[in-house]
Amino acid sequence: MSSASILRDALRACDARNELDRAAAVMSAIERERLRDDWLLWARPDQLPPDGDWTTWLLLGGRGAGKTRAGAEWVKAVALGHQPFGGLTTGRIALVGETFADVRDVMIEGISGLLRIHRRADRPQWRPSLRRLEWPNGAVAQAFSSEDPEALRGPQFEIAWADEIAKWRHAEEVWDMLQFGLRLGTRPRQVATTTPRAVPLVKRLVCDPACVVARASTRANAFNLAPRFLDAVVGRYQGTRLGRQELDGELIEDREDALWRRDEIERSRLDAAPPMARIVVAVDPPATSGVTADACGIVAAGVSEAGIGHVLADASIRGARPTDWAARAIGLYTSLDADCLVAEVNQGGEMVTTILREIDPAVPVKTVRATRGKWLRAEPVAALYAQGRVAHVGVFPELEDELCDFGPEGLSSGRSPDRLDALVWALTALMLEGRGRPKVRGL
Repeated sequence: MSSASILRDALRACDARNELDRAAAVMSAIERERLRDDWLLWARPDQLPPDGDWTTWLLLGGRGAGKTRAGAEWVKAVALGHQPFGGLTTGRIALVGETFADVRDVMIEGISGLLRIHRRADRPQWRPSLRRLEWPNGAVAQAFSSEDPEALRGPQFEIAWADEIAKWRHAEEVWDMLQFGLRLGTRPRQVATTTPRAVPLVKRLVCDPACVVARASTRANAFNLAPRFLDAVVGRYQGTRLGRQELDGELIEDREDALWRRDEIERSRLDAAPPMARIVVAVDPPATSGVTADACGIVAAGVSEAGIGHVLADASIRGARPTDWAARAIGLYTSLDADCLVAEVNQGGEMVTTILREIDPAVPVKTVRATRGKWLRAEPVAALYAQGRVAHVGVFPELEDELCDFGPEGLSSGRSPDRLDALVWALTALMLEGRGRPKVRGL
């Protein structure tokens, strides 16, 4: 779809919004409230729960496609016993997000969250200290984080809403614990809302016969999105690999010609790092600054006494001034008690080291210069992954997406692989060049 047609969609949405505003102006406050709360009037078919005897409703949607609103409206309906979603009131509900902050900020207090979509009389009370939502009719929802699978061991529920499952830290373990807890009522059910990524849990659910999959694109929600966003963002990424995933809600598998494979990363993933023999923080600075500039890649990695590389942190930042990304890199260096900073100087020459040393003149900086193409530099590092010699300590979604989308012609989006570049410099310095053997220390 061209940028012009996307802009036309946005303008039509604006016209519809203006018509609605004019109609609402002559309504009473009660009529406006009823109109606003009529989800069946506003919802698209992909935002409504499917018919049939399903256990899991998986809603894969692009950014801003209305996934959160769909999940919140379903929970609201079953908590209050509203037809056609509910019937009998559901008393025990699980809300599971990537972190507790995400549950609070997106699922509960967000612009499409549970507190916003209820009428005053039905609105639940949020008790942050207890991590509970309590409805006036007695229904209760408990908040859980994917960072703490054990918290789901014991509680039991009738329904659950799991948000952004493709970003969960302990995805398989948390999902399994949630299934054991869905054991109340006559028909336990769950909705999972997420922007798709080809992680094992999402791939498994898509193939599960008890799971009904719905897909929603960003463009489908044009009525509720700023026209500038649709033109600038959707227009720019439409049709690219990144756009198909982040805007169209497609589940994109690894590229056939990519250097990295997701299964290789998953097999070696760790929750905690062993003691490191050496740690470096690599910086791949952008050529320019400002909101349209490439990101500054900042990746920390270490190598253990056993010779295994460990990716420890991705602190990359976009749109930052040189002093800002330099301060972030040095802050990461300090927090990890790293041995040195590795900085590419192709783009900035001596300016890069000058900026770093202005922040902290005591930080040792090793400069590197790219003399070969990105693919040739990355190949030896990708081979370390294939040999099982590199582990990711935690989950780094944006970095891992770059790795698994990097082919001979670069990223499918055409952007610079800045996180990948920083990772390559870090692991090259640690594992593909000669080095000493400093003392072993814990993280």
